[in-house]
Amino acid sequence: MKSLKFLLITFLLVSCAVKVNYDYEKATDFNTYKSYNYFDDMTTGLSELDNKRLIRVMDAKLETMGLTRSENPDFFIDIKSQNIQGRNNSNVGVGVGGGGGRLGGGLSVGIPIGQNKATREISIEFVDDTKTGMFWQAITESSYTDNDIPEKREEQFKVIVEKVFSSYPPKQNE
Repeated sequence: MKSLKFLLITFLLVSCAVKVNYDYEKATDFNTYKSYNYFDDMTTGLSELDNKRLIRVMDAKLETMGLTRSENPDFFIDIKSQNIQGRNNSNVGVGVGGGGGRLGGGLSVGIPIGQNKATREISIEFVDDTKTGMFWQAITESSYTDNDIPEKREEQFKVIVEKVFSSYPPKQNE
């Protein structure tokens, strides 16, 4: 029963669209970066518990990619987030029109359907203070619910992190 519940939660999380936009410094040699750490004064905008969940999930993913967390890192990670309330792009259009000959007319009314969705934007930046400054950035946008249980929150962060690092390091044109 637990595994069925876990699969259902995972399916729901995966079906929630996570949008990711990437940018990077074209001249960066990503092979030179082997170790990382987070900025000490990082203000993520997340709750302390969500901050711990996100960092724990990111550490696990970065480790599988061959990167090591270090006190003397090659680069630092900065995380920022903001909640965006009230985005609702779905609506139903009701139209009335008519015409005769060369004359025509119409009327359309948009009626919003559903509830306003809460979305969270998370920005993850890789910064090399000794060379170029910021050299890689991913900005995600995904829906969330404030009162989700801790397991669901962690699963959401796993989905986000998987999506974010699916294109790291970027494939650069030679």
